[in-house]
Amino acid sequence: MKCVRFGVLVCTAFVVAAQAQQPDAAPLQIGSVTVSGSVMERYEFWDFFQGAGQSNYNYSGALLQLALSHKSASYDWMLDFATPVLLGLPDRAVQPAPLGQYGLGASYFAANNKNTNAAGFFVKQGFFRFKLENSTVQVGRFEFADGMEGKPKDATLTALRASRIQQHLIGTFGFSDVRRSFDGGHYDWTSGGGWNFTAVGAIPTRGVFQTDGWGWVKTPFAYAALTRDVSYGHSNAEWRVFGTYYNDDRPVVKTDNRPAAAKAHDFGGINIGTFGGHYIQDFTTGAGIFDLLGWGAVQTGKWGTETQKSGAANGEAGFQPNGFGRLRPWLRGGFFWSSGDGNPSDSTHGTFFIMLPTPRVYARFPLYNEMNNSDAFAELILRPLKRVTIRSDFHDVWLSNSHDLWYGGGGAFQPWTFGFLGRPSNGLKGLADVYDTGADFQVTRAFALGLYFGYASGGPVIHKIFPTGADAKMGYIEANYSF
Repeated sequence: MKCVRFGVLVCTAFVVAAQAQQPDAAPLQIGSVTVSGSVMERYEFWDFFQGAGQSNYNYSGALLQLALSHKSASYDWMLDFATPVLLGLPDRAVQPAPLGQYGLGASYFAANNKNTNAAGFFVKQGFFRFKLENSTVQVGRFEFADGMEGKPKDATLTALRASRIQQHLIGTFGFSDVRRSFDGGHYDWTSGGGWNFTAVGAIPTRGVFQTDGWGWVKTPFAYAALTRDVSYGHSNAEWRVFGTYYNDDRPVVKTDNRPAAAKAHDFGGINIGTFGGHYIQDFTTGAGIFDLLGWGAVQTGKWGTETQKSGAANGEAGFQPNGFGRLRPWLRGGFFWSSGDGNPSDSTHGTFFIMLPTPRVYARFPLYNEMNNSDAFAELILRPLKRVTIRSDFHDVWLSNSHDLWYGGGGAFQPWTFGFLGRPSNGLKGLADVYDTGADFQVTRAFALGLYFGYASGGPVIHKIFPTGADAKMGYIEANYSF
């Protein structure tokens, strides 16, 4: 069965690639309506940390989308249908605590009524967008990613926002085979002077891991941000200040470091305000392009019966040196920190809460997220061809507080599941050294291939939970075709 699934993927990739070599066709028009779509197919393998059950497995996931849209000078609308298909999910990769779920295949299996094959059909987007003089008002079901407001004119700033700024707190969980959208309203104002103001009030849809993406998850949020893009001669910069409010009154047990008995009796709501900003800047010199990046946020509010007091910060720098011809290297490095909770018995919840993010933007090997996390990283990006990007990362990851948990997950995705996993630290800090390499090939405008391999060498926290095998591997091949 595994060979069949892999063979189907490879054959599909080659067939689509051959078709994609033809000149890009004009979009299909039915009157004033544009018909478009995409097919994503990924074959994924996991060799998780060794424990009872099934730590080594393969599965395939596909996402098919078909959209109808219309654009005019005064308004736009879109109706986007999605069909996720999951095949060959592992049936013994979900184990009792503290072992938990062995990778994303286990998460899909648990979220889909413990079925090894699952599929769904739902409306991914369905919205109207009204265009005013310098602004737009969007209502309905749409996608949104915090940190992507406005459009920088500079290519380096655009790349930094996409890879190191967006979706810390709110995102589509774009790596999953189902993803999430938001139902609500989105206001966007942009001026010719580089200013942007964005306000969103919405509730997330179901999805991410479960293939039923129709309904809601009752965790509404409100978000507002002011962004400015500026130029200083040979330098370009962007800053943003933002605030967001998040609410979760669902009667589900929260994932935190308190004893099980204490959590079981606390169904008080989560009401958290997050306030922060980012600053990115690049400098063009005779030696190359330097860049600096900073992001930070603080939180206050209520975590059930506890008071929320937490924060996170990130600082990075990069250099794109001249003189390497076609390789066009980009060297980057930095450090991320988010607070953990130091005392499970007091009245304060000190774990930084990431709400509804896309975790894989910052953890390409999805073993951890940005809660109770310290991450020192180095990165090399090579761009030998215009349509080829190769990226290799090294991450040294440890827990910010040894009294808190090792967290994973990316937020609420179904009404009866909290959305985050937590494993005990056992009073330890060292989590893992993670090495990975990925390559993206934009074969044509319509067709792209992606390859990825990651390796994690577990530290003391992981050795304590998985003493028989604390190393893990994960990889995939992915084909995307859009029309």
